[in-house]
Amino acid sequence: MNQVTTPRSSRRSFLKTSSAAAIAGTLASPLGFPSLLCGASAGEKLKLGLISAATYGYMGAPRTTGSHHGTAFATACNGYDEAKRKQWEGTFVAAQKRIEDARIVCVWDPVKAAAERLADVCGIPRVCDSADECAEGVDAVLIVDDGSGEQWKYALAPLNKGVPTYCDKPLAMTAKQAKEVADLARKTGTPLMSASSLRFVPDVVALAKEVPSLGDIHLATTICGNELVYYGIHALEMAYAVLGRGAVSCLNVGQPGRNLVRVRFENGRDLMLMVAEKEWMRAGYQINLYGTKGWRTLTPQLADLYWYLLDRFLDLVRTKKESVPIEEEVEVIAVLEAGKRSLAEKREVTVAEVLQ
Repeated sequence: MNQVTTPRSSRRSFLKTSSAAAIAGTLASPLGFPSLLCGASAGEKLKLGLISAATYGYMGAPRTTGSHHGTAFATACNGYDEAKRKQWEGTFVAAQKRIEDARIVCVWDPVKAAAERLADVCGIPRVCDSADECAEGVDAVLIVDDGSGEQWKYALAPLNKGVPTYCDKPLAMTAKQAKEVADLARKTGTPLMSASSLRFVPDVVALAKEVPSLGDIHLATTICGNELVYYGIHALEMAYAVLGRGAVSCLNVGQPGRNLVRVRFENGRDLMLMVAEKEWMRAGYQINLYGTKGWRTLTPQLADLYWYLLDRFLDLVRTKKESVPIEEEVEVIAVLEAGKRSLAEKREVTVAEVLQ
């Protein structure tokens, strides 16, 4: 296998499994592992546990081999064996850009055979028998979006143990559940992060810095495809990354599968959140800002988006500095839930009431 030597400053994209990904062999990493010593200090590689990472089953569907986020996280940290990757059946996202200061040392998935395959391809030394076991002997854990919307349950054990935790989006499917997890993190003092990767891509970060030059922004729109809570979180978090928090109510004037959610903020700003499922619209991401001094439209570049996400989480692990306060992530879930309830109940729904 070839060694990946890409520095952390490199800006390359992830590859997906396809015939076009045959060139990915140049990205494979050897399986010469450093010793696994718990409690990384400055300069040492962080040891990570990877939870629910090898299979995916959307909203109760049977779990199938492969995981966008699970394979992306694994390959970003550990690299992969190209010959073994070619034999992988199912989704496999191979990272072109490497995280050099962290290594995944254990993995768990409800389908153990799939976890064993992922461990073999990515050189993960240990396959665990439970999610709780995967939070032992590590510096932090990565809990993967597995399609269930219930991955937050795997966060409870590491949070109680004081193990820094990344819980993939959405933190939960309801605001109450999200708040319970956030409250546990605050109670135990354990670092917890959950966020859409779109928050951290360079052009979204750059747009946030440009906001003051646009004057007062009273109106904005943001859009993406698929289900409102599970995928609409990407569109909404772009807006939060650029404009900040403070939503107070939602009014969904769309139709089933075609959500048009007016999100009103405490400063009077109105954000139109548009999220439509694949029967009605091709998936994608866009944000538009309408200021008193100028307008901006952004369709973000998604290259290396998981790398930027992992980089922010690992910074939290090392420095305890939050890129996204977990209370803000709870608000995001509350807005999405309020938007969904507004369509069902045909009324304006406040963010506060979904948290009661």
